[in-house]
Amino acid sequence: MNESIYDKYEAVIGLEVHIQLLTGSKAYSSDPAVYGGMPNTHISPITLGHPGTLPKVNKKVIEYAVKLGIACHSSIRRDNHYARKNYFYPDLPKGYQITQDTTPICNGGYILINNKKDKKEKQISLTRIHMEEDAGKSIHDQDPFFTLIDLNRAGVPLLEMVSEPVIKTADEAYQYLTEVRKLVRYLEICDGNMEEGSLRCDANISVMPRGSLQMGKKVEVKNMNSIRNVQRAISYEIKRQVDEIEAGKTVVQETRSFDAATGSTFSMRSKEMANDYRYFPEPDIPPVIVTEKYVEEVRAMMPPLPRDLHRKFTDEFHLSEYDAGVLTDTKEIALFFEEVAAHTHNYKAAANWVMGPVKSYLNENALEVKDLNISPASVSMLIKMMDDGIVSHSAAVQKIFPALLKNPGKSPEQIAGEENLLQDSNTASLIDYAQKAISMYPEKVAEYKAGKSGLTGLFMGEVMKLSKGKADPKLASRIVKELLDK
Repeated sequence: MNESIYDKYEAVIGLEVHIQLLTGSKAYSSDPAVYGGMPNTHISPITLGHPGTLPKVNKKVIEYAVKLGIACHSSIRRDNHYARKNYFYPDLPKGYQITQDTTPICNGGYILINNKKDKKEKQISLTRIHMEEDAGKSIHDQDPFFTLIDLNRAGVPLLEMVSEPVIKTADEAYQYLTEVRKLVRYLEICDGNMEEGSLRCDANISVMPRGSLQMGKKVEVKNMNSIRNVQRAISYEIKRQVDEIEAGKTVVQETRSFDAATGSTFSMRSKEMANDYRYFPEPDIPPVIVTEKYVEEVRAMMPPLPRDLHRKFTDEFHLSEYDAGVLTDTKEIALFFEEVAAHTHNYKAAANWVMGPVKSYLNENALEVKDLNISPASVSMLIKMMDDGIVSHSAAVQKIFPALLKNPGKSPEQIAGEENLLQDSNTASLIDYAQKAISMYPEKVAEYKAGKSGLTGLFMGEVMKLSKGKADPKLASRIVKELLDK
């Protein structure tokens, strides 16, 4: 089919992101909410909804919901009621899910993404963020005849973030999810590991003729275990729906699953409507009141957010968009860089050090920033020593930095002195080295004077040999050039 046929349509995409919270216990019981463990060991009669048991609200869930709402510029609801969402799954032991229906704790707000076409920020509006609990897990691939049930995940607290249907492409969806994952990791409310199911996304996708005001039939796609697979599923589904319409068929409103092996979606069931769930107020949990005072207390605890740090690094430190993006990819690296930058004005060198030697060492040794045996102040001291011509870049990277990692109690100056790495900035000795180097190659001097300016590298190489690598390269280079130009 001609590619132009797809250009006649535009997609309408809304994403529902389920964010599993890093609380110690479950949403409505004291059962542990940790990943892993032997199947069906993190449960109790409360999690299973046995008669006579009563759920109790986990305060951390409220705090984390408010944190996310503040970060997303949402309005925080004062009166929060819980609701029962009734449906049957084998891994939903109560037969209902405790959630929020008409009173989500966060309303409105937005996530900013970078539009690749014009490189401008685009605002992805949010409908709501509400609190709920997770179901257990059905395991289909361990027994050839039976589905196995692990209820450890049942009752684990979730925040569901629902976007407005304003996402237009699979690429925008990818950027949106990347920003959400980065945000929840900065807030330390979720680890963002989609492969473990702690961040899950359902995509609602429809297509309509470009410029139309009437949206097409919505299809929900589930079971995508990576941001890349969400992007792939959306791309496939847009094409599938356009093909259906162009073939004179009707797009069916349904729930589909994504097959990562084939990159295609397949039908699971017809799409449930809200009335299928028979929502009604949760009778066992009283309303939760979130006061303005509490919201301000949570706001005071908020960490720096990635977009704010990105703006600071580009506007105040004049770093490139690329550098700022790499540095703010993880909170720990961003804060480490910020500390290095607090001790130096050479922000570009600080960025290069953090993105280069520091990150390489962490990656090669599977370490986190908190495991690093070198302080930001030591890195900034190394930068100053290079800027002042005290040590060379190669000595700093290849010798001093590794030595600092092994001897965190020592300073860069100590190590440079002990390892005989201090550069020679004595003008008189550098002139002597330069004169000797030039006198070794009279024919090359003649070639230089005839226009072969690239020969300065030859003389500089000899200067570095004569000085045993200690000559200050900048000063030595200037002296060599001045002597050659006489």
